[in-house]
Order: sequence, then C-alpha cells, then structure tokens
Amino acid sequence: MNFKRLGTIGAIAIAGTILLSSCAPATDSGDNGEAPSELSGTLIGAGASSQQSAQEAWVAGFQTANNNVTVEYDPIGSGGGRDTFIGGGSQFAGSDRAFKDEEIAEDNFASCVPGTGILEIPAYISPIAIIFNLDGVDSLNLDAATIAGIFNGSITNWNDDAIASQNDGVELPDLAITAVHRADDSGTTANFTDYLSAAAPDVWTVGSIETWPTEFGGEGAPQTSGLVDAVTNGTGTIGYADASRAGDLGTVAVKVGDEYVPYSPEAAAAIVDASPFADGRGETDLAVNLDRASAESGVYPVVLISYLIACNEYASSDGVDLVKGYLSYIISDEGQSTAADAAGSAPISSKLFEKAQAAVDAIK
Repeated sequence: MNFKRLGTIGAIAIAGTILLSSCAPATDSGDNGEAPSELSGTLIGAGASSQQSAQEAWVAGFQTANNNVTVEYDPIGSGGGRDTFIGGGSQFAGSDRAFKDEEIAEDNFASCVPGTGILEIPAYISPIAIIFNLDGVDSLNLDAATIAGIFNGSITNWNDDAIASQNDGVELPDLAITAVHRADDSGTTANFTDYLSAAAPDVWTVGSIETWPTEFGGEGAPQTSGLVDAVTNGTGTIGYADASRAGDLGTVAVKVGDEYVPYSPEAAAAIVDASPFADGRGETDLAVNLDRASAESGVYPVVLISYLIACNEYASSDGVDLVKGYLSYIISDEGQSTAADAAGSAPISSKLFEKAQAAVDAIK
C-alpha cells in the first residue's frame, strides 16, 4: 500500500510530472474469476487528517482490486488539502468543510476547466469525540455551554460547579484544565466550533472558525495525531478529535434536549440525515447544513462531515476514469463498510449514495 506524505509544496511541484492513465492493457485476472481491471496510473490526493485511517483502508482496498493503480493521500489537514487542490497539486482533496460560496465563486481551481465548478461529496461521516485525560474518570456529561466555557478559558478547573452539577457521583479533582486545540487550520476545529456557535452562542461568540483564537489560550498541537498525543500525554487535558482516534481516553456525552448522548456512528448518521443540503449549490455539490442545535432524540451534533472534492470537468482527460473509479469505490457499500471497520465512521445513507454516484458519474 502506498500512503505517502508529500506536503503541499512538494505535491504542487510534482503535479506536472504525474502520469495518470486509464488506457493501459488489462492486468491478469485473479483466482476469483472477475474481469481484470483496466485502470492504471498514480492518483494524488491530499487533505483532512481525520480521513487518514479511512484513506489507508480505501487505498488498500482499491489497489488490491486494481493492481496497476497507486493512490497517494497526504493527510496534511483540510486547509492544506484545499490549497493543494486549488493549486493543481492533487487530483482530489479531502476536507472537513465544504468550500465556501465565495471561494467557489473565485473559480481558481487549476486542474478544472474554468466555469465548470467542483464536486463535493460528504463521503466520511464521523462523530467528533471530546476527549480528556483525568485519572479515574472514563466519561462525563456536559452541555454545550460548559464545553464552550472550557474551551474559551472561562471554566478553568475540573471541580467547577458547571461540571460537577452535571456529573453526580463523579469525583472531580481540584485540578487545572488544560484545553488542547489544533494549532493548524483545521476542518475539525471548524466543525467543533460550528457546534459551539450554534448550541451555545452566548458563551461561544467567535463563530465557526478554522484558526484557533489566541486570546483563548490553551495548548496548541498540530494535526489530529498531535492533538491526541497532547491529551494522552498530559494531565487534566481535554481536546477534540475524530472519534476513531479517541482510543482509551475519556469521552464526553453531550446534552441534546433533555438527554446526554454519547458519540456513536449511528448518532452521527442521524444528525446528517436530519439536516438539509446547503442552498444555492450546483447539482454535484452536496454540502450539508448540519442542524447543530437539534433537540431531536438520539442525535449527536458534534459531528464531522469530511468531503471528497474533485473537478466536475478536468482540464486534462488523463486519469479521469481513475478519479471516477476511486471515488465510486469510496462511496460504495464496500468502501463505506471498509471505512466503518477501520475508522468507526458512519456509512452514508442510500439516498445520499444515489446523489453522490450521479455526481461521480458526471465527472468529465
């Protein structure tokens, strides 16, 4: 399996030398009697580190079925992935947020035919776990206002009444809270702060942001792995990360309506299905407006939707079939099941699959 860390600058520099071909002779068929794959070449992607575990599994599965294909995905973060895609250094991107309307209006995607727009598919759906490291405590109940207060620096101790009042019977230490945030521009941060902004607007007043406000203090750590390491290696630490990376850390059940809901793939899928698509987008742009303030039973609103982003029409026809093949595999039942096993993500619904497959089929 090829899973190389390229870096944005390196990816852009080599973009002109990458050969993508779907016209190579068929490979020898395997013992299963299936027709051999005619795809070959190298496909470059970059972006969200939240997708890393899923991308590793997708790459392995797709390359096993297509012996002459190499897929390289660089988990440099959502911002880096979007920049790389804009600059033409990758054929597709992974991003924990969709492009904004004004970004799409600029129409400066180097690999795409001008004026043809982009495709955005919410192919990776996962709860964002609020993780903590506190001796003797495996789980906590917290409402949105308390979570916002912890991360804006106004709640600074673990035995604060705001925390204790929601956790009867839990022995909370007289210990300072160290809130860990992403130091890099992060789609996970954007999704997490979007929840805080929607569910606790009186406490979290800076809106949905990718770059952490320095005035809130706390400890910064780069990318998902860095944040998880900082929480794991600290004492009294708390952070936020894709749930697949929570490991043995303590996790928070979030108050929704009158109940506290722990994270799960099922609860994450429920909030997505209950939310509308964004207004004013093209047919192939499946950006979702999540209802973060929902009080519906059984939904987990601190959810991350990570998108696959590609051109509707590529400036070069080389490799179009390879892009379509890989994206089709990811959104298929097999691909979604593979990601669920590897990363604990929530498979997309059949309704969403139909729209996503139509978008992929339309790539030129």
